[in-house]
Amino acid sequence: MEIKQQAQIIQKTEIFVSNYFSKNTDGHDWWHTYRVWQLAINISKVEKNGDLFFIEMISLLHDVDDWKLTRNNELINTINWLNELQIEKTIIEQICNEIKGISFKGANVTDAKLSIEGKIVQDADRLDAIGAIGIARAFAFGGSKHRPLFIPDDKPIMHISYDEYKHSNGSTINHFYEKLLLLKDKMNTETAKRIANNRHIFMENYLKQFYNEWNSSDLK
Repeated sequence: MEIKQQAQIIQKTEIFVSNYFSKNTDGHDWWHTYRVWQLAINISKVEKNGDLFFIEMISLLHDVDDWKLTRNNELINTINWLNELQIEKTIIEQICNEIKGISFKGANVTDAKLSIEGKIVQDADRLDAIGAIGIARAFAFGGSKHRPLFIPDDKPIMHISYDEYKHSNGSTINHFYEKLLLLKDKMNTETAKRIANNRHIFMENYLKQFYNEWNSSDLK
C-alpha cells in the first residue's frame, strides 16, 4: 500500500472515530483515542520500532468495539469500517488480531501475545489509564456505571478470568488495586516503563490523600 493511500485511510479513520465517540462521556471518548494515538506514535519514534500505519490504525480503532461499550466480543464495527475502506483482508486480520489482545482482562489473566505494533498501542492505552488522566477517567467510568467511590469493607478482587473481570462491580477505589496500580509492571517498551513510573507514583500519592480525607486524618 502506498504512503499516500495509507495517509488517506488514516485521515478517514480519524474522522470516523471522532464522530463515533462524539457523545461519549465515560472516559472512552474521542480524546482518549486521540491521546493513545499520539502517544503510540511518539513511543514508536523514540523506540525506533514498529510500522506506523499499523500503529495508527490499531490506536484509532482500539476502542470502537470495546466490550465495556458494546457488551460483546466481536469487532463488528471495526471490520465493517475496514471493509468500507476496501482494505485487504490480510491487513484487516492483522489489525483486528492486535486489537483483540490489547485490553486488560484481569489481574491474574495472562496478556495475549502481540506484535511490536500491538505492544506499543497497548502501552499507550495503559498509560492513559494511569496518572492524573487515568484517575479522572476511572471516576468518570465508575460514575457512568453507578459504582460507588469507595466502600471501606469491600476488598479488591484479583480476578482470575476475563469473564470474572468483565462482571466486576466494585468501587472505583478498588479498581485502582484490581487494575491501575498493576499496569506499571505490565508495560512492554522501555519508553512506556519510564513514563509509567511517574504516573504510578502520582496515583499512590493520590490514594494517600484520598484515605487521609476519608478518615479525616488531615485534621491531626
